[in-house]
Amino acid sequence: MHYFTNRRGRLTTIMKSLNSSSSVMLPRILVFASLILPFFVCMALAEVHYYDFIVKEVNFTRLCQNKLMLVVNESYPGPAIRARKGDTIYVNVYNQGFYGFTIHWHGVKQPRNPWFDGPEYVTQCPIAPGTNFTYQVQLSKEEGTVWWHAHSDWTRASVHGAIVVLPALGTAFPFPEPDEEEIIVFGSWYLGNLRERVEESLQPGSTETLPQSDAYTINGQPGDFLPCSINATWRRKVDHGKTYLLRLVNANIDAEFFFAIAEHNLTVVGLDGAYTKPINARYIVVTPGQTMDVLLYANSTPGLYYMAGRQYLSTTSDTGFDHMNATAILQYNGNYTTTDAPLFPEHLPMYMSQAEAFNFTNQIRSLASPEHPVNVPKESEITTRMFITASMNSLYCAPDLGPTCVNISFATSVNNISWVNPTTDSILQAYYRNISNPIYETDFPDQAPTYFNFTDGGTTMSTVLTVQGTKVKVLDYNETVEIVFQGTNVMGGAVNHPMHLHGHSFYVLGFGFGPFDPVKDPKGYNLVDPPYVATFVTPKNGWLTIRFVADNPGVWFWHCHVERHMTWGMEAAFIIKDGGTAETSMLPPPAQMPSCDVPLDSAIRNYEALIEKQME
Repeated sequence: MHYFTNRRGRLTTIMKSLNSSSSVMLPRILVFASLILPFFVCMALAEVHYYDFIVKEVNFTRLCQNKLMLVVNESYPGPAIRARKGDTIYVNVYNQGFYGFTIHWHGVKQPRNPWFDGPEYVTQCPIAPGTNFTYQVQLSKEEGTVWWHAHSDWTRASVHGAIVVLPALGTAFPFPEPDEEEIIVFGSWYLGNLRERVEESLQPGSTETLPQSDAYTINGQPGDFLPCSINATWRRKVDHGKTYLLRLVNANIDAEFFFAIAEHNLTVVGLDGAYTKPINARYIVVTPGQTMDVLLYANSTPGLYYMAGRQYLSTTSDTGFDHMNATAILQYNGNYTTTDAPLFPEHLPMYMSQAEAFNFTNQIRSLASPEHPVNVPKESEITTRMFITASMNSLYCAPDLGPTCVNISFATSVNNISWVNPTTDSILQAYYRNISNPIYETDFPDQAPTYFNFTDGGTTMSTVLTVQGTKVKVLDYNETVEIVFQGTNVMGGAVNHPMHLHGHSFYVLGFGFGPFDPVKDPKGYNLVDPPYVATFVTPKNGWLTIRFVADNPGVWFWHCHVERHMTWGMEAAFIIKDGGTAETSMLPPPAQMPSCDVPLDSAIRNYEALIEKQME
């Protein structure tokens, strides 16, 4: 359910004030009005939208099997949210499921308002079963496609959807107006109860690994090449000669994705809610968490064409992952006959095509136009420099770690710290009340604890073993931060890491392979039109340099957007202090936040409790 109201009135007040001024001051007032009028027009035309999200388990059939799955408004993927740049959105989330969860507004900066950002136990506690919570989603600089998803364990596999942010009224796309648009969401399908499977694999002594997807989906359907799927394959009908804006969302749990359409080229025009210089491509690659705006010109011979997605795998082995292609069908309208199957995109890269993946990624540039400028922080403005390693590890308990520590064969870390969520309160709520201990610690290190040949598969105790912690980095308001993320090959676990920062977008100055060279590599930084994004990949056995201004006070999570890496601990958080004025300070919390006493936090326990309740 969606409805909206307009916020007007400020412009009328300004004009009344102008009309009551004396004739002597009128010329000066008119000049002043001409300068500020566009600003107030945009404010006056901003809209307020309201959505209801009913979250409950619904029966779905895929791959010849039925299953109950938690979804929003009985749909998979979930409903799209539509608004304009600068609008405000209220989403009332009703939890009719069996366990708590939260919702995150991925790519939305939420200026000064981290209370509604959503990561579980970082900015809020879960929405308990049988309760509701209303999120305020404040759009600011975003324009293009962003998305929303659950931010509680692996729940986002089925609880997600797109957010379409149109240009503000009175402005236009920086490319010719498309005739139509379409949202395309890439997803991961798992047989059985995913939450149960994840929990069982994390039990002490379990021999199970975290689940791999059983299929990938395009707009909820696996496509023609999967069992019991051919009659449900998603189709998009098009008219010859028209232009279509495709809004792509990679909601896959773990998979980077190649995507192509047979006999058609694609033109990339946006990434993560910001415009890019046009990239004409036969295929695209999109990492987990990224969104992409792509123009499709329907100029091929009328017929049927496959839209196909295939996992891009950055590991060294081609086993242990989902090899199936997800497909949909592009179908031209008109009077023509064909008895052939849809054409498949022959130019879709194979699974381990690293060169093809980075040939595409290397082309991404910000639009950097007068209407959509970039403001890359200068070298002289940097106040905090961080060098952060991203590693596979093992965790073994020492006596001083206490009785709750569990030996873990697989863990991940950043700067050798494996993140652990609080369980009794959220970091944001504790920070607001000026209580840190025992919720979090403020000593996340700026540098890696040891320097070694990061890409040689080191197996020394100091590199393999990690420690658990809930450590944050504290930043002053308006600090300029530069981070070099360094991928490692510890335990032979080198893979790509798509890094996502909440509450901010960042400039990607450069990336490369091998250990970062602080003398040579900065000479190649792009300071003219670097990508401006919320998620970007740190290459396997490589590095990524980003820069951003910490101008959004609050607590902001950052993490690898591969879910298994998050589950094992590849995340941390920033606390950005208030700036000293009301306009540069965090807003107060809403009147009611979800209670941190959520008794039903386990799919296994919840199911057992539900059965017991039904038998009473």
